Amino acid sequence: MSSSNRSEIVELDVRTDEMLVNMGPQHPSTHGVLRLVLRTDGEIVSEATPHIGYLHRCAEKIGENLTPRQFVPYTDRMDCLAAMNMNLGWSLTVEKLLDYDLPEKVRHTRVIIAELNRIASHLVGMGTYGLDLGTFSPFLYAFREREKVLDLLEWVCGARLTYSYITPGGVTADLPSDWIGKCKAFLDQFEPQIPDYHTLLTTNAIFIKRTTGIGVLSAEMAIDYGCSGPVLRGSGVDHDLRRDGEPRYTSLYEGYDFEVIVQKDDSYLRDQDYPAVPDEAVLGDCWHRFYVRMLEVIQAIKLIRQGMDFYEKADGDWGKPIKLNAKLPPGEAYLETECPRGQMGFYIVSDGGESIPRRVRARSSCFSNLSVVEPLCRNCLIADIPAMVGSLDIVMGEIDR
Repeated sequence: MSSSNRSEIVELDVRTDEMLVNMGPQHPSTHGVLRLVLRTDGEIVSEATPHIGYLHRCAEKIGENLTPRQFVPYTDRMDCLAAMNMNLGWSLTVEKLLDYDLPEKVRHTRVIIAELNRIASHLVGMGTYGLDLGTFSPFLYAFREREKVLDLLEWVCGARLTYSYITPGGVTADLPSDWIGKCKAFLDQFEPQIPDYHTLLTTNAIFIKRTTGIGVLSAEMAIDYGCSGPVLRGSGVDHDLRRDGEPRYTSLYEGYDFEVIVQKDDSYLRDQDYPAVPDEAVLGDCWHRFYVRMLEVIQAIKLIRQGMDFYEKADGDWGKPIKLNAKLPPGEAYLETECPRGQMGFYIVSDGGESIPRRVRARSSCFSNLSVVEPLCRNCLIADIPAMVGSLDIVMGEIDR
């Protein structure tokens, strides 16, 4: 056989170039006006850098030009999905500066309202997380029940999203007559619906495949990056400010019976009939962060039921909100509360003799939770980015405050 007819094997050195991909700032999977710059090699993401600031509104600087009571509506806009919890954190911080003690009735009113808003927030987190992963039905189920929560909150204060209801000194008005009865009726109707959510997502084979073993955040990394809330507890860290915070905040929950949701002995709530952890799941992955929120809804229902019983037995009125031009004593105060997305802290400084604080600052839970995106998304698939970012349940208004 001649050499001209001999076939030759040619080896090619095939290489791919890295490419920068912008996800956002209007991408539907980023839960707000967030821009992620992805450095990719084919389908593999070697680096994911979050870029923030597209929603910045100078809230803290505005707080240094308004009285504490006037600043309450601006806290609503920090996390519009949990505005009652934002109101609560700011009000408690101002009350700490004033050394103000709440009437018993106000204490229970605040617990009821804050936990009701926690349910609404987690329902949005559950429904939109389903959208991130390509299913639409859970979103409809979640918003069906959320509308009923918003009806109750609207009845209390006249608003459905930005409430300004919890204010320094108390609340703006007492709960309407028969509100307690309507709230109990809602909880009786809502609680039996929760297994449907577990069927739609928690135990769904496709959902489990998309979330288990993905975005594993170790307890050490979660603590190092300052993560909090369900993101921290989803990594197995047993910490909740409602139980472990400072006395001015934990006193709200004094006498209440509830469980901090965190995986213990390879299970959650062992004595209750809830889905078991899938064999594929790894502590700290996207599935665990999602499941913590789902079970926190159960605990919120439990807290609301107790709060309504305490409220009906409590003496006193609905507080005396401080006047718009009330003078602030000299000093400073900082306080953190357990919001649906984690530890939200407010800081206020006063020179004394004036009604406007000299300094106002906020510590955002979402800011710290978002900071873990870069190490979390390293060497993952592009298709897994929405699952990881969605599991953090961020709200950009709180980050770009």
